[in-house]
Amino acid sequence: MSREELRATFEEVPELYDRARPTYPPELFGDLVELAGLPAQARILEVGPGTGKATRPLAERGYEIVAVELGERLAEVAHRNLAAFPSVEIVTANFESWEPAVAGFDTVVAFTAFHWIDPDLRLAKSARLLRAGGALAVVQTHHIVRPGGDGFWAEVQEDYDAVVPSPDNRPPPLAEEVADLRDEIERSELFRPPQIRRYAWDIPYTADEYLAVLDTYSGHRSMTDGERSEVFRRIRRRIEARPEGHVTKSYLAILNVARTL
Repeated sequence: MSREELRATFEEVPELYDRARPTYPPELFGDLVELAGLPAQARILEVGPGTGKATRPLAERGYEIVAVELGERLAEVAHRNLAAFPSVEIVTANFESWEPAVAGFDTVVAFTAFHWIDPDLRLAKSARLLRAGGALAVVQTHHIVRPGGDGFWAEVQEDYDAVVPSPDNRPPPLAEEVADLRDEIERSELFRPPQIRRYAWDIPYTADEYLAVLDTYSGHRSMTDGERSEVFRRIRRRIEARPEGHVTKSYLAILNVARTL
C-alpha cells in the first residue's frame, strides 16, 4: 500500500484506536511547552490529532487549538472527546491541501502523525504557517526493546514469517538505534537546530489488550482478513502460554522541537 492508503486505514477502527492506543508521558507535554516557549494564550495547530489523545493535555492548559484530521470517523471521535473545550476546533481535511483562515500559529505540533505527511512539504508548510520565532514540535513513537529484555519480541517474528513472510519481520530496535528528526530538520534550513527529548516507558498487555493495539496499526490493517486473523491467533496462543499470561511492550517517544529562523 502507498503512504496515502496506509494512513487511511485508521478510519476502519476509530473507536478501537481511541480505546487501545496509549497516551503519552505527562512530562513530555511540560517539556514541549517549555522548549517551544508557549505563551499562556498560545495558538496551536495540530497535524493529525486522531481521536484527540494528545490534544486533551494541551487543551487542558487553555490553549487555542486548530486540529486538522484527515479521517472523518476519527474526527467524529475527537469532537466527542474534546466537546468540553470550546477553544479546540477539529477540522476534517487533508493537511497537505488545507489552508487556515489565519496563520501565524505559535506552534505546529504532530504526535505520531508527521511521518504520514508528504515529506516534500511537511517542514516547509509547517514553517510557513508559524509566526516568526514559532516552533515546530514533532513527537515520534516507536516500539523498542530493552537491553537484555524479553525474548518474546524475537520469537513472535516466527508467527509473522509463517503467515506474511517479509524482510520487515524483525524484532524492535534498541532505543539508541532509533533516529530523531535532527538531520531532516537541519537539512531544510527553515529552523534552528532542534532540541530533542526522549521518553521510554513500559505497558503490560494481556493477549486481548495487545491484539487490540495491533489491530489499530496500519501494517496489520493492510493485511487480508485471513492473514490478520491467523497472525492474531498465533500471537494470542503465544501470549496465553506464558506463565505470567501477559507481555510487556516498551515504548519510546521522541520530542523534536525546533524554532523558525
